Amino acid sequence: MRYCYSLLLLFCTSTVYAQQNYDVSLIPKELLSHANAVVRHDETTVTVKNLDDVTQHAKYTVTILNKNGDDEANMYFFYDKTEHIKSVKGIIYDETGKPIRKFNEGDFEDHSSADGFSLFRGERYKYYQPAITTYPYTVSYEYETSSDETMFLPSWTAYPNHSKEASVEYSSYKLICKSDFNIRYKELNYTGKVTVTEDKGFKTYSFEASNLKALRAEPYSPPNEKLFPTVQVAPEKFQYGDISGSFTNWDEFGSFIYRKLLGNRQILPPETVAFIKDLTKDITDPKLKAKKIYEYMQQKTRYVSVQIGIGGYQPFTATEVDQSGYGDCKALVNYTQSLLNSVGIESYYILNKSGNLKANALPDFASMNQFDHVILCLPFKNDTTWIDCTSKENPFGYLGDFTDDRWVVACTATGGKLMHTPKYPTEGNKQTRTGNFILAADGTLTGQIKTEFKGTQYDNREELVNETFAEQVKKVKDYYPIENLNITAYNLIQDKNLDPVTIETIKLQARDYMAPNGDRYFFTPNTASRYIKPIKSVMNRINDVYINRGYLDVDEISYDLPQGFTITTKPLSMVLDQPFGKYSVSTEIIGHKLIYKRRLQLNSGTFSKELYENLVDFLQNVYDADNYTVAMVKK
Repeated sequence: MRYCYSLLLLFCTSTVYAQQNYDVSLIPKELLSHANAVVRHDETTVTVKNLDDVTQHAKYTVTILNKNGDDEANMYFFYDKTEHIKSVKGIIYDETGKPIRKFNEGDFEDHSSADGFSLFRGERYKYYQPAITTYPYTVSYEYETSSDETMFLPSWTAYPNHSKEASVEYSSYKLICKSDFNIRYKELNYTGKVTVTEDKGFKTYSFEASNLKALRAEPYSPPNEKLFPTVQVAPEKFQYGDISGSFTNWDEFGSFIYRKLLGNRQILPPETVAFIKDLTKDITDPKLKAKKIYEYMQQKTRYVSVQIGIGGYQPFTATEVDQSGYGDCKALVNYTQSLLNSVGIESYYILNKSGNLKANALPDFASMNQFDHVILCLPFKNDTTWIDCTSKENPFGYLGDFTDDRWVVACTATGGKLMHTPKYPTEGNKQTRTGNFILAADGTLTGQIKTEFKGTQYDNREELVNETFAEQVKKVKDYYPIENLNITAYNLIQDKNLDPVTIETIKLQARDYMAPNGDRYFFTPNTASRYIKPIKSVMNRINDVYINRGYLDVDEISYDLPQGFTITTKPLSMVLDQPFGKYSVSTEIIGHKLIYKRRLQLNSGTFSKELYENLVDFLQNVYDADNYTVAMVKK
């Protein structure tokens, strides 16, 4: 069942639910610490009657303590031809537990869920947001849904909305099925124990958790999936429409996808095959041939979210995409794979979880609900290459931070296999900035600054690529902390070779960049790469330090100083070296020039929580040094 658990993960059902008192004063005090919301009572029951008959009955009650917890009260339902909303109702209570408002399905907003790339996405969703601004308040939902498929069973997480700052009084999950309907489950961060009972030909799997304290929000914490108690559930056999299948591991999973969902969907019109062969006839290098085909696909197609056949699981045929010129992620991957097949280039259909925050397929647990995107892998000998077919701008072989460095599943003719997408090394995620400026006696700054972006920083100016000059100039000012900035020329180039780079060149002026104060004059030599906000110290930190992705920024800026001025401040010189990063900065006078050099490297990885205070000090020192000012006097 494809429900969005991003805003509401858990619901509840209980025969004594109606008699419960939701007076806020009854919440145990230990559950209020660090909490913006408290889940009072939460139960979910999923009943699998047949392979094509699943119901989910649930209730969920949450107390919102302040405005930061409002999102915990919001509710989403995704639905389509196989997922049906049978009933939805709810009650809002005041602080004392007195009912103040009722609502039902008619109060929900109805929206299209198309986002252009996602897998497993219902066609539409219903959304409800309580219009309450008096805190605290309590919201109680009750719903029932039905589904015509068993390919996707809902999992359980014992925290709402993936929010650390919410506590839980009680949460449980039950799955009821016939005795001959086998499921697999995977417990993550769960210290409880599953209870399995059997009665009158039905089995019941029960999981529960209680008195879970809110987790304090700590900067640079590991992803929620590393912290929250979670149980993944998957059937061994399932049905979706007229397609049946089974798998217990990734090898069988990949075979099912390849045979049942991709089979016979890669046939191209003969004229298209002939065109592709002619397009690449003079290219002998298979990788360069694939690059040509990928760029052709980018020019020919656009991506849209599409629901046909068996909805979010099966792609359009290659012929349909070839004729229409559009498709979602899986359709565009299937189409590109077909084009590559026509000239004998092998590729793999890859299922993955996308997003800036890296998320991995579980190596020992195969299930459908671990993915939301499809990309393509080209296993060239000693040079495996990855491409994202939904992007019209990505260079060939570039994934960026949307799908990098994570475990994914390849669906091939010989079965499924776990693979790992490329990890961009810290030193490769590089921003290199050089600048040459003239500082006039009246404080005016003029000159040019050039920046090169590589690795995952290649996308740093993506929002500006197709904008007009006027819009580019308007938006780029947000990147540079220079008051009175006047950009006289702006040029943005994306070199999409096999080692892609974005190059930004700016000519600028800024009046009063050097400001007088008494008989002295001040300016900041760091024109662009200032660390914005240090992190706060956290007493008794619980979580390890987690840095999702590393990067390296290198700056060298020169200033022609005004005639008749002398620098009175000491030269800047600092070197910091920690396991999680390095920083060096210096100023040097050479003739009548001031040379400013800066290098900041932050390393990806997980580090001991004992190093957190070192990180606080490190970033504070970076912040202070980045805002270093030079003082000068007139002779």
